[in-house]
Amino acid sequence: MTAAGLGRVLTAEAVGEAAAKLGVCVRPILRRVTDRQTGAIEQVTLPCGSTRESVCSPCADKARRLRMQQCAEGWHLAEDPLDDDRGSGDDADSDDTDPDVRERRVRSTRRRQDVADLPRVPGEDRSVGRTFTAPDGRTYRPSMFVTLTLGSYGRIVPGTGTPARPAAYDYRRAALEALHFPKLFDRWMQNLRRCAAFRVQYFGAIEPQRRLAPHMHLAIRGAIPRRVLRTVTRATYLQLWWPPFDTPVFADPESLPAWNPRTSRVEDDAGVPLMSWEEALDQLEADPDAEPAMVMRFGSQLDIKGIVAPSRDADRTIRYLTKYLAKAVAEAYANPDLEAVNPAYEAHIDRLHREVRWLPCSPECSNWIRYGIEPRNPGTGLVPGMCGNKAHDREHLGIGGRRVQVSRAWSGKTLAEHKADRATVVREVLAAAGIEAPSTDRIGADVLAEDGLPRYVWKPVPAGDASYATTVLLSIAQAKRWRAEYEEARRRLDDPARAGPVDNRSATTPPRPPDSQPASVACLAVKGERSESRSDTKCP
Repeated sequence: MTAAGLGRVLTAEAVGEAAAKLGVCVRPILRRVTDRQTGAIEQVTLPCGSTRESVCSPCADKARRLRMQQCAEGWHLAEDPLDDDRGSGDDADSDDTDPDVRERRVRSTRRRQDVADLPRVPGEDRSVGRTFTAPDGRTYRPSMFVTLTLGSYGRIVPGTGTPARPAAYDYRRAALEALHFPKLFDRWMQNLRRCAAFRVQYFGAIEPQRRLAPHMHLAIRGAIPRRVLRTVTRATYLQLWWPPFDTPVFADPESLPAWNPRTSRVEDDAGVPLMSWEEALDQLEADPDAEPAMVMRFGSQLDIKGIVAPSRDADRTIRYLTKYLAKAVAEAYANPDLEAVNPAYEAHIDRLHREVRWLPCSPECSNWIRYGIEPRNPGTGLVPGMCGNKAHDREHLGIGGRRVQVSRAWSGKTLAEHKADRATVVREVLAAAGIEAPSTDRIGADVLAEDGLPRYVWKPVPAGDASYATTVLLSIAQAKRWRAEYEEARRRLDDPARAGPVDNRSATTPPRPPDSQPASVACLAVKGERSESRSDTKCP
């Protein structure tokens, strides 16, 4: 029976469960591809690519494994992947939102008197760690795993994540520090590079603690003295030089100022424009007694661990570092096996969300209207409490930026290049076994016909032309066919009479002796179908 026939017989729920068990996208996108040269029409299913487990578990798991691969490849490098380091963040994986830089206003750089001083040491032009020699002559190149945590906002009932006294819990500060946590981390990394004497490279994941405050799990390449890490953490702070926003000026949601298209300003009910963002900053600078709107620091809890690879400890740490990347902040500690929710925990989430929703997240945030200030670069559709930044959503609770922070010289490759490497490994296995893999550009949108126009025309399939069950079944059939080809290729290569072994390495990484191949790279590259509960066993 065809996919269309099965789609009319099976229910959508049954098909979705089957796709999830097989690791196939449960929300595939169906496209109709027309070959203008031959007139042939092909139905193609594409994965949704969601990184959220509650949306599509198979796609989210693939995205998390890709991050695991990225972390493993760059953690213990022996050679610099890049000739120069162009900053603290990756092309697409960091949030450079330092308010002092974006405002381009000159402020005093004098450090606060209530924080420790940062030592200045001469730096070395390297991004890899040093090697150490043991008494038995073996050499090691250790790296580090660090966890940065925020301070307390009130006593928490042990094991629950809920405040012992909700009325005394500082929800406002908890919301503000969640909104601006990436900025504090950027400042910490700048200070660490000044004190570590080399260009420190990192792979970090921002995750919520059970109390819903963000903390950072950080893989650092190379060994840094614990004394230096503790000093940098004590000495790091973030000052938010914004206009004051302690008390709302317009608290009534029925009489909020609105955008006037005739004057291109935000005006109150009397038609008086609000103070502009630049005017508010001018007023702040003119006040000699002005204080920053917020001063933010890390908490006293700092976890530091040395890691040597290849080792089971390194593999376990990578899994631990990425364990919550596929979950939203509000659902990280939810138990899907329990039908009943915890009312106290849900109330804790609701209280934190109320603060996150109404506090400003950036100079462009529409919540500034509540405090009598027109946001920077205003326009139509400005409604307080309806800012487009996902940090204000209940599922994110202030952590709205990218959850993964990666330095540029971590592995020398972008996330897209890591993904291409994984596909190249599979294609090499098929080619070595004599199985022809489909060309990557066989129906590419950039393939041109003789007239110079795209040969293949991609169009979405109307919703009524194919049911959800039919689309998922087409995706399952395609995945099964590809998986069968790959398994057949591995079977042929495992037969000594047919071919020799295949090097399951990254396509851009030079080969290494078998006894020096990191277990984390080998296990995570191609064998994504292995159960994580067995991932500390030896790869075949």
